Amino acid sequence: MSGNAVEKQCRHDEFMARFGGLYEHSPWIAEKVFDLSDGEIRQTGEAGLEVLDRYFHSVVSDANRERQLELLNAHPELACTAVAQVNLTADSKTEQSAAGLDQCTQEEFVEFGQLNCRYRNKFGFPFILAVRGLNRQEILKIFRQRLDQDPEIEFAEAVRQVCRIGRFRLETHFHE
Repeated sequence: MSGNAVEKQCRHDEFMARFGGLYEHSPWIAEKVFDLSDGEIRQTGEAGLEVLDRYFHSVVSDANRERQLELLNAHPELACTAVAQVNLTADSKTEQSAAGLDQCTQEEFVEFGQLNCRYRNKFGFPFILAVRGLNRQEILKIFRQRLDQDPEIEFAEAVRQVCRIGRFRLETHFHE
């Protein structure tokens, strides 16, 4: 392997270690961002954050519907029992915990379970919401409202929420 190839592989490995998990069980997004952004990923500070965010957002937005649906289905349901959340990533666990979803009352757990079931049956993917800054009651209110959406509008909203979650995670991991 030439020196340039070794350097690129090291940059790739570092990039993937840092950003490969931003999107729930979907490292293909970071792989594509690395390929598209090669050379610009070395920027630091807010400029670098903004460049990366645009790349991540673009990769998700430009993916075909099948790939987007795969991404949506990689997300966990909100406020499920620990047994149901075996594949919950550390980021998801932190985000749900910060919103108090790990401290639901029995009634809230029941309602979340019912809403999760109705939502998945109607739309074919889990309810996705960037929960940062929200509490359980706000999340439940939004959840109930979004159940009434047209499927195409809700699909677009779920993709938008995935991008918001990715941005929040990027902000966290970028400054580490």
